[in-house]
Amino acid sequence: MLPFRIVDRIKFVVERQLVKGAGFQLLVVAAFIALISLIGGLLVVPLGATFDNVGSAIWWAFLRLTDPGYLGDDVGTWQRFVSTLLTVSGYVVFMGTLVAILTRWLIAKMADLERGLTPVTLKHHIVVLGWTSQTLPLLSELLGSSGRMRRFLEKHDTQKLNLVVLSEDASAAQVHELRSEPGIGRRARQIILRSGSAIQPDALHRVACLDAAAVIVPSANTDASGLVTSDVETVKALLSIAAQARHYRSPLPFVVAEIQDVRKHPVVERAYPGAVEVVAGDATISRLMVQNILHPGLSEVYNELLTAGSGNEIYVRGGESVAGLSLGELASARPNVIVLGLLRRHEDSWEVQLVAPSDTRINTEDRVVMMARDYAETDPNPKLPALPVIDFKEARPKSRTHDHRGRRILILGWNRRVPSLVAEFASYADLDVQVDMVSVVPSREREQAIFRYVGEFPQARCHHIEADYMVEGELRRLMPSAYHAVILLSSDRLASGEEADARAMVGYLQLEDILAESPERPQVIMELSDPDNRNLLYGHRSEMLISPMILSHILAQVALRRELRMVLDELFTEGGAEIQFRDPDDYPLPASVDFQLLERILANEGKVALGVFRARPDDSGRHLVLNPARKLFLDIQPGDRLVVLCRTR
Repeated sequence: MLPFRIVDRIKFVVERQLVKGAGFQLLVVAAFIALISLIGGLLVVPLGATFDNVGSAIWWAFLRLTDPGYLGDDVGTWQRFVSTLLTVSGYVVFMGTLVAILTRWLIAKMADLERGLTPVTLKHHIVVLGWTSQTLPLLSELLGSSGRMRRFLEKHDTQKLNLVVLSEDASAAQVHELRSEPGIGRRARQIILRSGSAIQPDALHRVACLDAAAVIVPSANTDASGLVTSDVETVKALLSIAAQARHYRSPLPFVVAEIQDVRKHPVVERAYPGAVEVVAGDATISRLMVQNILHPGLSEVYNELLTAGSGNEIYVRGGESVAGLSLGELASARPNVIVLGLLRRHEDSWEVQLVAPSDTRINTEDRVVMMARDYAETDPNPKLPALPVIDFKEARPKSRTHDHRGRRILILGWNRRVPSLVAEFASYADLDVQVDMVSVVPSREREQAIFRYVGEFPQARCHHIEADYMVEGELRRLMPSAYHAVILLSSDRLASGEEADARAMVGYLQLEDILAESPERPQVIMELSDPDNRNLLYGHRSEMLISPMILSHILAQVALRRELRMVLDELFTEGGAEIQFRDPDDYPLPASVDFQLLERILANEGKVALGVFRARPDDSGRHLVLNPARKLFLDIQPGDRLVVLCRTR
């Protein structure tokens, strides 16, 4: 047994050296080379005439071991025999093993580099913590915001935009996704991937959070019933950034954090003592859905103002260059812009004053809120003729025009957003709503989730139905045509957004077949999770909300212009200034009216004209015409509605 134990011991020692890495592996190979050279030298020492001493014999053996070219110089049978053995051993040990170790080490090193484990040495860059369904549209938004980005870079005194993304496992597949994204393409080289989790302090150091101009924390898709939710990870990441800043005595970067549960807002602000803007993702989408039900067609406004691409966006500009002008004078000097109002400094926060009178003077510290097709249009252009100044009257708050009678809402599917959706319905005290929820998720589980979120909600009566809307018979028995609105939700319980959207789209197609048999058609709102699916349903009659695109746009634009979050909260929450549709017959419009005249007429009513919502879509399927040319005749037809910004309180 003893010899075997000695062999095992030798094997164990060699193994422990080999697993220590390429350096120790090379030491083991060097030891073998030295041993073989020693043995080879001792074998030819008896040839005393050829070798002066043992050292020269060992050197002779080492040369034959490492270089086969010496083989032809040997004489004598024994010497040639030994040199041949040494040469063969050299091929196996020296050449083969050495090349294998170096190749394997190089491949491992390249793999580590591809994984993104090297800390970045950048400053004034933008960090995105997490690779989620929102990451690609978020990066596309940042790269596509040329005007805002230029101002952002000037503010931080840097010339080039660098984006650093922290992913759980950075890989070549994600690089390919970046290059395949329409809004990114060749600009993917401006994006640096690093591996790690946002809850790991080492990973946060790897992306140089403390040196970043802005840090964006999108909400990850996690199981809401688990102990570690995405909100927990967000708070942990903020605590880690704050701890690193204290350790290095460095200033805290500006953070834009998305949370799922709006009730965690105070927790986030308490966890991070620096500048932070919190975007409540679930509450934001829920607010948009409820307002879309109150004002059918409003989804097109969201999809234009809150997603990247052609169309209008909301911009916030500093008041330094326009200080002293009134809002009316500024609107006159920007013929391609609609001035919505301003932000006025109030102690440590901002007071949002949308739909403000036209004689309101702009101060240097104010921020002006505008709607335009491009950032450049918000700059003065002396080549464009000025418009006549419109005398905008004091806004007269008016209640919403929605029907106060009971509304029946059918929700098909379930995700973590449903409790916040119910809470949003319940926040409208003057709205009587009955919500029927259809899902394969047990009713008891849904009731508990809603009760934990909102408690008692008399304004929104909920009825839970356990059924699969993918089964046509079960969907038909629900009689969807008897409801005022049907909402198709994208599930967050499936493996990917593609699978969830596939289920929602198949359910929508079945719903359309059933509704085609009824003379009454409810409003249909469909939520999708994957932006790539937005063009699959050609000619659909539903209103579509793509949650990741909307939230990505908000996160990106708030990171570039912090004050924008307050404007969006004002526009898309209950009360205050809201975007609404109004009947043209409610106003003294002439038979032929251009947009400039429409602005003047609505200004007398204390409203801001934004555009027209056509009853019949154009060739591309769009109903909405926002911010048209001032001299464009609108040709208002029966069924068309005016898009206005007005105050409701």
